[in-house]
Amino acid sequence: MSRPTVRSITLPALLAALILVLTACSSSSGTGASGDTLTVQATNGQIQVPRNPTRVVLLDNTAAETVQAMGVTPVAVPKGLLAKSKFADWIDDPDIADVGSHNEPKMEVIEDADPDLIIAGYRFAKYTDDLTKITDQTGGATLDIAASDDAPGGRQEALLRQTTTLGEIFGKQQQAEQINATFTKQLDAAKAASHGQTVFLSIVSGGKIDNGAKRLGPFVAPLDLKDVFAGKAGDHHQNSGLTPEAIAQANPQWVIVMDRDAAVTSGGDRPTPAASVFAAQEAFAGTEFMRNDHVIYLDPEFYVREGIQSYGQSYQQIADALGDAA
Repeated sequence: MSRPTVRSITLPALLAALILVLTACSSSSGTGASGDTLTVQATNGQIQVPRNPTRVVLLDNTAAETVQAMGVTPVAVPKGLLAKSKFADWIDDPDIADVGSHNEPKMEVIEDADPDLIIAGYRFAKYTDDLTKITDQTGGATLDIAASDDAPGGRQEALLRQTTTLGEIFGKQQQAEQINATFTKQLDAAKAASHGQTVFLSIVSGGKIDNGAKRLGPFVAPLDLKDVFAGKAGDHHQNSGLTPEAIAQANPQWVIVMDRDAAVTSGGDRPTPAASVFAAQEAFAGTEFMRNDHVIYLDPEFYVREGIQSYGQSYQQIADALGDAA
């Protein structure tokens, strides 16, 4: 069979070919896509990310639920760090490799997964250089777009940007817009319901009630709530020495509780629910928050979920509680 000469190619065929070329060259978005890759401004620089990657290693908790919502199944995840109620399918799937935790990540497992994209950052941020070496070998990319408290605009704006970027990468722009719209509505509801109420930001860890402002302060920052301890808190991994009596003396109108015990306890151990820990405190008997049932217990897995869905649902929970008490 003879090959067609230049003269035998019709004008319509030439136009069709030209359109395909122009389409491929101009498939750009607000974040700078080009061809089969997308240029993303990330914490680790401007990264060329493949569009619609098929072998994704997902390390960042803050992105996990959004990636899942977009129908993406990763090839490797840190199974011990995922919320069991949300990711049971991933955790139980033998075809999804377990990379361990951020304390001892299994780099060989990540390398064997042959990733074309590693969604890194957050708890795994210190391993970015090591992960980049892996994707340099596979021809993929390591991307840190984790939502952080010190990002421009705070974690809230970072969550919105992260969702938009993931939508671009996986071709789910419309879904990303819907996720962001839902979150914005929930955050706005909490803003509208908060008007200067005093609050204690609490963490239950090791069966004890402590100051959780380090983790929850940025969470409530967009709201008009007054922290009775002015945001002062130590590392949530350590006991600050705050006593129930000191909390009772501060007598906040509201308490917002993050139950770290429920999120990190594994195996057969059953942590004492945060509500039971609060109910057992004799010092709280005469407080305004206990008398009025003004204790908001966040999702027990809030500590490990941490993404836009978790934040949005928690804002709605706060909006509903404050609204009902108005």
